[in-house]
Amino acid sequence: MRLVGVELEKNGRMHHFQAGDLKLEKGDLVVVEADKGITLGTIVTPPKEEKVGLFKRSIPEVIRKATAKDIKAREKWRRKEKEAFTLCLRLIGELKLPMKLVEVEYLLDGSKVIFYFTAEHRIDFRQLVRRLASQLKMRIEMRQIGVRDEAKMVGGMGFCGRELCCSSFLQDFELVSIKMAKEQQLPLNPQKISGLCGRLMCCLSFEVDTYQELKKNLPKVGKRITTKYGEGKVIRQNLLLQTITMEMASGGVVTIKTDELEK
Repeated sequence: MRLVGVELEKNGRMHHFQAGDLKLEKGDLVVVEADKGITLGTIVTPPKEEKVGLFKRSIPEVIRKATAKDIKAREKWRRKEKEAFTLCLRLIGELKLPMKLVEVEYLLDGSKVIFYFTAEHRIDFRQLVRRLASQLKMRIEMRQIGVRDEAKMVGGMGFCGRELCCSSFLQDFELVSIKMAKEQQLPLNPQKISGLCGRLMCCLSFEVDTYQELKKNLPKVGKRITTKYGEGKVIRQNLLLQTITMEMASGGVVTIKTDELEK
């Protein structure tokens, strides 16, 4: 079957859909039926033949390429999303609910409106839903998301000065651990290795494999070794320059390259 990768609006993650007989290219706007309902998405990977048994569940088909009518409908719902956001924000304040509203999404067919929010604990939002439904005259869905999903939806600039990885190209969140920062000899200061979401930066996982490979050639810090300069204890590593700094038993400090150790 021919599959395409589609990045859904508001969600930002890539999902696979069957292309059928449609002529689709990267960048095309399409109408699909996702788990949340009928929505728009953008083709991020062009049609490609895949084996039927490769996926554990059935793959839905792309309904159609987006038409001028679809785009017009999206613009109409986007205007309503701003109004719904303001309304929901006011009601949250009136009901004193401990939650943070992140985003509002009307589905393309107008079947329901989804309110995305973050909260530290489980929220009883039944009264909020009733009041929203009575004023918007729509089916209401509340979706609690994580802080990383919030950053992906809202977007922003990272400490590197570029657009957040999660909102620009990352499709899924990988596990990021403090061990990755240690492997790259980064300062273990939460403010320096955490992203705007407050979690460890996703980019810590990008180069960790390379750093682990570079460490294979270097003796560990604290290890005593013998070199042509004499015996000493390793007190520092420079993975990128492939050098170690040693405190010599005879006194003094010396920096040695890896190739000198090998000789």
